[in-house]
Amino acid sequence: MRTALFIISAFLMLCTIYMIFIWVPTEQNLGVSQRIFYFHVPLAWIGMVSIIVVGVASIAHLVSGDNKWDALAYSSAELGVIFATLILVTGAIWAKPVWGVWWSWDPKLTTTLILWFIYIGYLMVRAYSPSGSQGRRYASVVALLGAIDAPLIYLASIWWRTAHPDLNIGPLAESSLDSDMLLTFVVALLAFTLFYIYLLWERVRIRMVEDTLDEVYQYASVST
Repeated sequence: MRTALFIISAFLMLCTIYMIFIWVPTEQNLGVSQRIFYFHVPLAWIGMVSIIVVGVASIAHLVSGDNKWDALAYSSAELGVIFATLILVTGAIWAKPVWGVWWSWDPKLTTTLILWFIYIGYLMVRAYSPSGSQGRRYASVVALLGAIDAPLIYLASIWWRTAHPDLNIGPLAESSLDSDMLLTFVVALLAFTLFYIYLLWERVRIRMVEDTLDEVYQYASVST
């Protein structure tokens, strides 16, 4: 299953790159700079989904005590901070030719930056808080704050006046893309989503091995 998922996501990623840079037409108003849209929006989608996974898995771990849920939460946070960083970077690259500035305190940008700090906060709490269930409880609170921030990012362009384009994904989407652009966007979204699932699957497996080794080390230390 993991091999099949990797092959499918890799194939779709190659298709995405071909469609973005060769097949899809250039947008009339924004020009070539619009092509980063097909990277930026899927990254934003994964960044928000990832923090929700962290929050849900953290609650499941606290309720059940199963370390598999904790491994899922921690792994999703590690991947989430990478995707959140890429959201900010691609957004700044896109903003410069469109808005004339690298950054503005647009509500959507601000809430996304808050999400990035929440990811960093979660990982710092896990790294420096007491080991065991106490540190995991502290981190779960941070994860829940991030899960609340995710819908705020999504709804920012609706609730506040924002320079961001209309929503292109989800139940409130108001996409004005033509058929070729929409197809490219859907393929890119699917490629990034499957790639995220594959990375998460692999990272959870590694995290569980790390937890097992930690338990063996602690047992050996107590025994000696």
